[in-house]
Amino acid sequence: MQHDDPRNGESTHRSSKKPKISSQFITESDIRDEFSHHHPRVARINNGSFGSCPGSVLAAQRHWQLQFLRQPDAFYFNSLRDGITASRKIIKDLINADHVDEVSLVDNATTAAAIVLQRIGRSFAEGKFQKNDTVLMLHCAYEAVKKSIQAYVTRAGGSVIEVRLPFPVNSEEEIISELKKSIDEGKFNGRRIRLAIIDHITSMPSVVIPLKELVRICRAEGIEQVFVDAAHAIGSVKVDVKEVGADFYVSNLHKWFFCPPSVAFLYCNKSTTSSDLHHPVVSHEYGNGLPIESSWTGTRDYSSQLVVPAVLEFVNRFEGGIEGIMKRNHDQVVKMGKMLVESWGTNLGSPPEMSAAMIMVGLPSRLCLNSEKDALKLRSHLRDCYEVEVPIFHQVPKDGEEGVRDKDGFITGYVRISHQVYNTLEDYEKLRDAINQLVEDGKTCKMLFKE
Repeated sequence: MQHDDPRNGESTHRSSKKPKISSQFITESDIRDEFSHHHPRVARINNGSFGSCPGSVLAAQRHWQLQFLRQPDAFYFNSLRDGITASRKIIKDLINADHVDEVSLVDNATTAAAIVLQRIGRSFAEGKFQKNDTVLMLHCAYEAVKKSIQAYVTRAGGSVIEVRLPFPVNSEEEIISELKKSIDEGKFNGRRIRLAIIDHITSMPSVVIPLKELVRICRAEGIEQVFVDAAHAIGSVKVDVKEVGADFYVSNLHKWFFCPPSVAFLYCNKSTTSSDLHHPVVSHEYGNGLPIESSWTGTRDYSSQLVVPAVLEFVNRFEGGIEGIMKRNHDQVVKMGKMLVESWGTNLGSPPEMSAAMIMVGLPSRLCLNSEKDALKLRSHLRDCYEVEVPIFHQVPKDGEEGVRDKDGFITGYVRISHQVYNTLEDYEKLRDAINQLVEDGKTCKMLFKE
């Protein structure tokens, strides 16, 4: 990597680890104004899928877009690179990285997975790794990550071991035990695990993973590299890449950190990053190091990468800054989850301490949710008929195991509720009442298909 390239930022840069928090905190009225562009009637309790962006940050984005449209050449030569570097410096401090050139800004976690996995795939294709050496990942890894493994690794001769995530989950020890079993399987007959892909917060079902312990075990077992898919992390849990100790760590900035879509950071540990780590879109910056390659992939809208300073200003209007927002969202999502459990007579999918700003809540068994198709139908029905937006998860019972029951039968469906600063109690009451109405009316998922 080109450490002396000024586009990587000044290596001597030191900015405050904890930017000054406003002494005049944001009010509830201010929050409503910041998110007044949201649909006023929809109970939007699905921040985890697409995130949200306040009006002040959208205004900053528009400012950057207009700079480009007014004078593209001046924007490209005078503003773009410095602006992206400024954003990378803020992220570097937020995640406790050592060097700004360990931080690249990319479109999303899917792009970051392609960057890491294409290098792993090349190592298989070029004979650096043995055929049937393996990549380890959670069985509930994001589908795009699984497809990247298929595209780059398995077609080049690598194999895949999946760690089964127990769900509902009762303790971190259950996950740790499953990881150890899968590592033993991956190393069978002398195979080597070349890469472990570990989620920080799984998407569906949503569970906060005991990340530091899993990374420690991977290191102790001789796994060469660890890639953390933390799409939901920054803005919902503490991120300290030095404490985590992984080689690669990616998190979306548009999910829980209020950036407009789409932008993510990819951290690559300086000691493990090599010159053959490249952006999948090749531009004239190829070979100048991943941060520079990622900062220019051709003519496009870079405004989402440029508004990080504006986002920092927004979060620092809250008491406690980003840490205060994280605590607020965690406390509220747990409170709302327990309220739904009490009303529906069901269960939480994990202990509160294994959730961040999302939590899984069991649906009444009388809904008879028996497939992914049922889950999608129920989600669409809640959107179209009740103006409630929430993801639905179908829990497939494991062979030989009994699932969790409510008073009427086995719980086979869960909602994943999110809490962000714009959410109100009424949003969750609207979901609660919609489900109760369906149950009272004797509606099942099968009946919904006929409507």
